[in-house]
Parts: sequence; structure tokens; C-alpha cells
Amino acid sequence: MQLKLPAGFRPDETMQLRLSDLAIPAAPEAPEIPEGETKPVRHRGRKAPRPSLRTRLSRLAQALGPRFAPLIARLAPVVIFLTPYVRKMRPQYPRPGRTDWRRWIPSWRQWLGGVLASVGLSGLFLVVAYAATDIPSNLNTYATQQDNVYFWSDGTPMARTGWVQRQAMPLKDIPTDVRWAVLAAENESFYSDPGISMKGIARALYRTVGEGDTEGGSTITQQYVKNVYLTQNQTVSRKFTEAMISLKLDNKMSKDKILEGYLNTSWFGRGTYGLQRASQAYYGKDVSQLNASEGAFLASLLKGAGLYDPTLSKANHARAVARWTWILDRMVKIGKLSPAERAKYTKFPEPLKQSKTYDTGKQSDYLVELATQYAKKTGHISDKDFDLGGYQIYTTFDRNRETELTDAVTKARKAAQKDDPAGAKAAHYGASSVASDGRILAVYGGPDHRTQGFNESNATTVPAGSAFEPFVYAAALEHGVTKTRGRPPTPVTPETLYDGNDGVPVTTPEGPYWDRSGKKVSAHNDGKKSYGQISLRQALAQSVNTPFMQLGMDTGLSTVRATAEKAGLLSSSFGAQVPALSLGNATPSALRMASAYGTFDAGGVHTEPYSVRRITRNGAAVVLERPKPNRAMSETTADEVTQALTDSFGLAHPTAAKTAGAEVAGKTGTTQDDTAAWYVGTAKSVSTAVVVYRIDLSKSLEPLPLKGISGTPVTDVPYGIWSRAMTPLG
Repeated sequence: MQLKLPAGFRPDETMQLRLSDLAIPAAPEAPEIPEGETKPVRHRGRKAPRPSLRTRLSRLAQALGPRFAPLIARLAPVVIFLTPYVRKMRPQYPRPGRTDWRRWIPSWRQWLGGVLASVGLSGLFLVVAYAATDIPSNLNTYATQQDNVYFWSDGTPMARTGWVQRQAMPLKDIPTDVRWAVLAAENESFYSDPGISMKGIARALYRTVGEGDTEGGSTITQQYVKNVYLTQNQTVSRKFTEAMISLKLDNKMSKDKILEGYLNTSWFGRGTYGLQRASQAYYGKDVSQLNASEGAFLASLLKGAGLYDPTLSKANHARAVARWTWILDRMVKIGKLSPAERAKYTKFPEPLKQSKTYDTGKQSDYLVELATQYAKKTGHISDKDFDLGGYQIYTTFDRNRETELTDAVTKARKAAQKDDPAGAKAAHYGASSVASDGRILAVYGGPDHRTQGFNESNATTVPAGSAFEPFVYAAALEHGVTKTRGRPPTPVTPETLYDGNDGVPVTTPEGPYWDRSGKKVSAHNDGKKSYGQISLRQALAQSVNTPFMQLGMDTGLSTVRATAEKAGLLSSSFGAQVPALSLGNATPSALRMASAYGTFDAGGVHTEPYSVRRITRNGAAVVLERPKPNRAMSETTADEVTQALTDSFGLAHPTAAKTAGAEVAGKTGTTQDDTAAWYVGTAKSVSTAVVVYRIDLSKSLEPLPLKGISGTPVTDVPYGIWSRAMTPLG
């Protein structure tokens, strides 16, 4: 409705406008006001006031349903109480009652609220992150992989295999002073902290984020987590994950276990991981033999081996001495080293300039190959487990004997290359020394395992020749001979006579022995020399062949073979069971020949040759099947064979026999076609076998004539190697 007034009309302030009684529609009836609420007051030009907080919470509870209603009902009084204070902290910009720039500065209440909110949200985030972080089930493969270490018979390190130089050791085997040297240097509060250092983390984050640099600042627990679960990347995300896992690990794993893991996985330089390998690399001894001074130096390497290895530079040496001094003083300060003990360590424990832990390559690789095969077989270790490493293999190899044998063969090889370069190219020298109780003491496998993979001492390539005759002699003494079919064997003695003439036909109870070509088989001596009737003992001493070919037929070739196998030769080395078997058509290795001759020296008791006496893995013993001695022949038979071999050595080398100072037994071995030359003998309960032969591997595996490579006579070089290896016989 509008009221129009004429122009120029001036209303009086007392004027009133009256409306006629017109029908005015009634206003809609106001809704019923719930109990506890006030009637809304309408103001001209203003919005209706919002419902009260209680009303809104009630409506929210109805909307969310009965599931959350109890919770909302409990929180409602708290929210109602805090609402006025929250409203006061609500920023109002520009702030009333302030001037200039002060109008834009939050109040102290707002600052306090922001800090409390940040702390609360951060705490909530950390709780959620801790709950969501799991300790990885799989350790870092590289951090847990170890190498396998091989030791000489005297316990000193011989060689290692594997890509990582690491050997885990139980904490109990690490001296207490060495442990505390590490703790004093790295984390003296290790046994009391929660696994992380907030100060260190903050410092590390500041360096990483603020300055783009990296810094440790980690506890030993954090360093262990980094080593075995994470990468070495210096990033904020990695550091955060490291802290979360460290907290959780500290609650689930004992401190000793964490320390043990840390000491076994840390980098110490010189290609080594763990205290055990570091101790061997820097001091050439087991970690259990370290003192506090040496432990303090190794602890200094944890700060950076490239900066603290004193053998690298003078600056490194100065840093190492300063760090070593500080660590020892720190141990005194924290009460882990007495002042009196500290006073003993005034001289810096200089480490080895070169790591003398290993002598890999060349001969040691042949030794490792033998020991590895034996360890896996008798220790029932799978290839997979063995490749994971951590094994300590204590071998039977004697360092001094290995050196003597290797030097002797090397000298002979060089002489052959000088005298006959063409023939020496195809020459091979196999040699092995075995104790009478089965321990393999030394082997010569070849010039270099990296260029010649097969082991010449363990090769079954060339016949044994006349070096096999002692087994024929032993079989006859032990079982007797049969001249007439169907009758019981007749005993023989060392004085039993046989025909020693050259070209004597070989006979059976039924008559001459014919070969498949229809020819009678006859035996021949070296140089086709005849000896007439000769005793078996003399025949063996003088290496007369013809009596033994017939003796083998009389004893029974199967009996001869069985006797040789019981003494130590492998059945796989035997060929056709023909009369030539008695003259050594079998092809045993030098290692097996040495072992079998050792059976005579051991009174007829044979023990299978073995190269490993003990195996441990991370300090724990591995069950190892050791070979048991077995009776191969009577003691009387063994003694008779030994006496004949003693005569053989005395006749061939009278001067050496007089100066030996002990009973020495030995025999040459030749073949009719001059493809191999042997010398096998025993002294002081050690048997050594040496064989020289020629094979051109680029063409075939067929043995070639020696052509003087083995000396004149043909057994000269094998005996020379044998005598030098059996010092002081040479």
C-alpha cells in the first residue's frame, strides 16, 4: 500500500492516518514453542537468531542416530563449557581496541590455543604413526649375508668365500670392555634410553632440512634399524620411519640382542662388517682376544673408517689416536674402566698395515674346494644355507706342510719348463699328504685354481702302475692263494718264492691265461730284467712286476680289489678285472693313494680321508659326521707290508734312509707305457703321494708319454718332490 500526497503538502507532526475497517487476513498461527526455549524476537531488518547450542547438539544427536547419541550426550557439557573460551580465541581482524600493526597480531589466548592444538595434533599423529608402523619381517638381505671363513689346523684364518666380509658372533663372546668401548663412543645411555634420541633426531633433521647436510645423531638402536631394515638414504621420511621402528623394536627386543645385532652388522672399513671380521682384519685375531685398548680403536672406526684407519695417512693416524684417547677417557668417566686399568693403555695399539687374514687364490682355493664339499656333505648343509654364510670351517690342513709341498712342486715345475718348455706345457703334478688317522694335511691341486679349475691331487686320470703292488701283497698275506680249483687257499709268507723272470706267462688253475685276441698274457719287468726265483718281500722291495701279476691271479682278482678298496681306494677308480689289475691298471688319485698307504702305517686300520675337523655357525657348533676307523686287514699283514716298503726305501735311497732318523717306508710307481710316474711313502705317521703325468687338455684326456719330464730314472722327480715335502728327508 502506498500513500500519495499532493505536491507541496506539508504534513503536520500531529497528523494521523486512519484506515477503514477493512477485512485484513489473519496472520498464521505461531508454532508451539518447545519447553525451555524462549519466543523468538523478530527485529526489523535482522535475521532470526540461531537455535541454542543445546538445541543444535540435540538435533545432531537425532541425525546421527542412536549409535553416537550416548557419546554426543557425554561430550555436550564439555563443549558447552568450552564454547565461550573458544569464541574468545576466534580471531577478529582487525582486532578491536588495537591500533596500527597491533590490530593484526593474535592475542595470547589465540597463541596458546594454536600451540595446544599443534601439540595435540602432533601427539595424535605420532600415536597413529606408531600404531601403523610394523617391524619388517624380512631383514635387509645384504645386512644379514655373511661370508664363510676357513681356518688352518692351527686355528689361524686361511681363506673366505662370499661377497660380504661379515661374521656374526654371540654377544657373550665379545669382551665386556670392547662392548663398552663402543657404547662409550656411540651411545653411553643405550641401556636406559627408549631407543631414540629426540635431541639427536632434531639435530639431524635440522642439518638435513635446514642446511642440506646429513648428520647421525642416532642411538645404537636407530643405527641397527638402519643397517638391517632400511636403506642408507639420508631423507626425512627415512629418519621418521627409523625412529618409529626403533621405538617399537626397543619395546619388543632386549637391549643385549639389539647391541649384538649392531656389533655384527656395522661397517668397520677394509671391506669388513661386524667386530669379528674387523678384529681379524686389523689385528689378525679373534674378537674374544681383544682388550679395551684395541676395542677403543675399533670403536673409533664407527665414526668413519675412511677417516680413522691410521694406516691410510698421517692425518688419519692423528685423528685415530685422538679418538682412541677420548673413548678410553670416556669409559673411565662413565665408570666402565678403572683409572688403574686406563693407566695401562698409554701406547696406541697400531693395527696391521695389511690384512693378513686371507691368502686366497692359487693353492688355497683347492683347499677351500675340498673343505667345502666335505662340509656340505658331512654337515648336511644345503647349498642355499651355505651361500647365506656365517660358517666357520676349521680344516685339517697344515700350513707348514702345505707350504713345503707347494714349494717342492713349484720348483720341479719350473725346472721342467726350463729344460723342456714344449713337453712341460702338458705336464701335471698331483700331490697330497694324509695322516694315518685320515686327516688331509696338504694337497697340491695345480698352478692356480683360477686358471685350472680341476684339482690334480684328486684327479683319477692315470694308472697307479707298480705303486699298486703293496695291495696285491697284502691281499695274498691276508687271504692266501689258490693253486688248484676247489681246494682251500694256501697261506703265503713274505718268504714265499715266485718266478721273477721277465715274460713269464700268467696261469690259472686250468692253465695259461688267454686274452680276447687269443694271445697268452705274460708279465714284464722294468727294462725286461729277470730276477729268477725271488721272495715276495724282495719282489716288492725291488719292484719286480712279474711275481705280482701271478700272485694276483692266485689270490683272486676280486680279493685283491676288495683289499685295495678296504685300504682306501675308490671302487670307481678300478677298470677291467684282468691280470693287469695287479700291475695297477686302476686310476686312483694321489690323495687316495696317500690315504691307502697310511692304512699300512696305521696297523691295518683305515680312516676315510677328511678335510674338516669342526664347523660352527655364528659361534654355535654344527653337527658333523666324522669318519670312523675300520679294520681293513690284520695288524700282522699291515706290518709285513710296511717292512717290505721300508726295505724298498732303503734299497733305493740308502743315504736318506740312514739320515732320516725314523722308520720310512716308500715305493716308486711306473707304468709299462711310461705315462705316469709315482712315489708314495710314509714317515712319522704321514703318507704322501706324488704323481707326474702329461695330458694335453686342449686335445683329449688321453695320457701322453712323459718324455723325461719325470726325470731319469722316471721316478726321480716324484721322489724329489716327496722327499722335500717330507722334510727332513730331502
